[in-house]
Formats: sequence, C-alpha cells, structure tokens
Amino acid sequence: MGSTLNGASETTGGSVLRVGVIGVGNISKQYFAEFPKLPNLQLVVVADLDLARAAEVAAEQGVRSSSVDELLADPEVDVVLNLTIPAAHAEVALRALEAGKHVYGEKPLALSTAEARPVLELAAAKGLRVGSAPDTVLGSGVQTALAVLDSGAIGRPIAAAVAWSAPGHELWHPAPAFYYQPGGGPLLDMGPYYLTSLVSFFGPVVRVSGAVARSDRERSVATGALAGTPIPVHEEVDTHVTAILEHANGVVSTVTVSFEVWASRVPLFEVYGTGGTVAVPDPNRFSDPVEIATADDRTWRAVPDSAGFVDAGRGVGLSDLAEAIEQDRPHRASGDLAFHVLEIMEAIIVAGREHRVVELTSTVPRPAPVLQSATVA
Repeated sequence: MGSTLNGASETTGGSVLRVGVIGVGNISKQYFAEFPKLPNLQLVVVADLDLARAAEVAAEQGVRSSSVDELLADPEVDVVLNLTIPAAHAEVALRALEAGKHVYGEKPLALSTAEARPVLELAAAKGLRVGSAPDTVLGSGVQTALAVLDSGAIGRPIAAAVAWSAPGHELWHPAPAFYYQPGGGPLLDMGPYYLTSLVSFFGPVVRVSGAVARSDRERSVATGALAGTPIPVHEEVDTHVTAILEHANGVVSTVTVSFEVWASRVPLFEVYGTGGTVAVPDPNRFSDPVEIATADDRTWRAVPDSAGFVDAGRGVGLSDLAEAIEQDRPHRASGDLAFHVLEIMEAIIVAGREHRVVELTSTVPRPAPVLQSATVA
C-alpha cells in the first residue's frame, strides 16, 4: 500500500481491498474524490436503489454498476462501503456481513444500540471487520490537538466544551428531509464528529445528563429542485440538545448541538487544562489549524501540524481498516468506537427526556493516535 499512517514509507506489495459502494447520494462524491489517493483501496462496483443513478455514477467512475443484491453476491467485493440513509445502515451492514464481506459505513452506526449490537456480534462471529465514520478525527486537525494534549502543554485536562449550531441543513442540502426523520437531528447527524473526538482525547464516557428541546418552527427546502418543499419534523427528533459527559478519566465535557441557532459567538470546541486551553478545529473537517493559549501569557498562537493524515478526505478510515487487516491490528474508526458513541447519544436523549443521569454500559479503548504527519497521496 502507499504512504499512510505513522509516516510509513510506501510499499508496493501490500494487499488491496476491493470496494463496493451501496448508496450514491450526496456524501458519495467525497469518497469517490479520495479513492485515487488511497492505493490500498480499489473501487470496483457501485449500487443504489435508483439503478439509473447507479449506472450514471459508475460511468463517471469507470466501474461497474449493479443492483444491491448483485453487489452483495459479487465475489470481487471485499468490503461494502455503506452510504445509505441512517435508517438502512444496520440492515445493509448485516446483509454485507452475511455475504462474507467487511463493512464500513457512514455515521451513525445504526439508529439504536439495539440495532447496532447484532452487527458487531455477527462480525465477531464471522471474523470480519466493521468500521464507521467519522474518520475526520484521523486528520491533522484533531490528531494535532490530541498530540498537544498528550504532550502536557496545557497541563492536566479538566474539561472540554463543544457548541455546534446552525439553523438547519435545509439551507444548503438539496434533499434534507431525512435530517428530520429518525436517525437525523443535530445529535445523531453532527454529534458523532464531536463525541468521537472527545473519546479519542479522553477515553470512554461513563455517565451522561442533559436536556433536549424541539421547536415548532416550519421548515422547507431552500435550494435545488425541491426548493420550497415543506419538511416535517418527526416527533422523535430533538432539534436542540445539551449534554454533560463524565469520562472515565475524570474529564467533564459539555456538548450542545442545535438546528435552532441563526447566529452564535460561542467557541466551537475547546479543551481546558490546568495550564492552558486548546482550541480544537472543526472535527467535521480534516485539517484546520489548532491553537493554544497557556497560563504563561494567555495569548492564542497557532500550533504546527504534528500528527494525523495530511490533506486527507473521507475514506481514510476505510484505508486504515485495510491496512489494519494486513498488519493484524485494530483499526481506528472501528465499529466498537461507533457503538460507544451511539450509546452516548442514546443516553443523552434518554437523560434529556426523562430528566435523569444515565449510566453507560459499553466502553472502548481510546483509539491509537496517529503519531506522525502522514500523507495519503
């Protein structure tokens, strides 16, 4: 495989994982753009419920198209990249595993831990890998922040604060209705980026509390062919969520995610230590700069990139999974990590609606950091 994690030099004899993509919607474009940079991945076939759309995308990518059933039965597919809507994530993952294929999916892993647990159990029984987005946390932004924290530059971390907000994805997405159906909302859509980062920084969460709200604001599509179409908000979707997370190592994180904020000056993501503060870049992106202010002068300064993939994009987590299979090591964007993050989100919703503290039942090791800058080209 090519140059990847930890500054490893390029080799030519590594194995290549052959990829079949199910679901060629909006997010798939970002994966297709990155495949040429990831030499241990080979796109071989795409499928979608819309066969005409699958054929169009296949022609653009120079690969075959097929039905979903045909892709799952295809002996040339080693791993299924599951880019379906959240409501189909668990079903497609189970079918891929039953067909003897590894699976890597978009977030969330499933709509609930009850849906996700059989996926991990089947994978373990069959000796197959399950991976899940977000892999943005493997980029130079979050990984450099992690390196700063591990270096002790701000002393012992005490707390972290996240505040992601927007009026709603209907302002930019051409078909945003699924964001307001089960599996959507600001928590399940945006929460995985921040929660995965927090677990990568501080390890597993042991208990949560929180509050949730849901407005009756009328929403409609703002752009594209569906502009003006009303968007119903499902009764199970909370549009503003605030949570307090207690990590096993004692760090306390506060997290707010919202589809109700038109403008804000609240910092996006910060970590507070006994000797300073780290401003963490947006974990929905791979490579924004990290800043630090220490107790010595309390002046912000930029930190040079020192860890993670350089110039990375979506798909690097799948590339790491391919490398991990070859090296017989755990992959970083793992199903176990995604399951723990899913349980955190589930617990936040229960805590908010029932006004109580919820203890988590799952745990996960902190993923191995990407110790040195690396490129995927």
